[in-house]
Amino acid sequence: MMDYKYRGNAKPKKGDLLISEPFLPDPNFERTVILMCEHNEEGSFGFVLNRPSVMQFDEVVEGIEDFKATLYVGGPVEQNTLHFIHRAGDIIEGGVEISEGLYWGGNFENLKILIETKQIPADDFKFFIGYSGWGSGQLVEELKANSWIIRQNATPKEIFDENPENLWREVLKDMGGKFRMFSNYPSDPRLN
Repeated sequence: MMDYKYRGNAKPKKGDLLISEPFLPDPNFERTVILMCEHNEEGSFGFVLNRPSVMQFDEVVEGIEDFKATLYVGGPVEQNTLHFIHRAGDIIEGGVEISEGLYWGGNFENLKILIETKQIPADDFKFFIGYSGWGSGQLVEELKANSWIIRQNATPKEIFDENPENLWREVLKDMGGKFRMFSNYPSDPRLN
């Protein structure tokens, strides 16, 4: 059974999913699911899991060929940076485990060697341009305003195997109760 924090006093932690409420007016986060990689007194950051870009990893990283991994828009902050999460374990030096079987980052040169020698499959990775970030106390205030729903303990399966187009809806459906109802809300309530 998954643990859910409904709203208000919930405290996200690394490895949790941050799900936008159905009518969040910010176009950067409309119907998004964010993997939280850090949350502390200094601030919070994570990556939007369901905003694929039109680019592939091997199109933007020099020297990499035939490694077809979609680049995702991780958020509106520093979109000139490249980040990654993976389920390849400690094969990538310096990766940080954010929950069981789920890692963030690691030595990029080590990653490139593993890609070039075909030791890792593309579907064990998600690559992001930019990230989602909040300053000290900012995310807590957004949670108090009911802008986000926290689903604790993301699993590698839902992050890597779920179709990104359906992720927001499927996570809410899996949560059941009122969240199942949220998953069926139209994007524009005027169309209902």
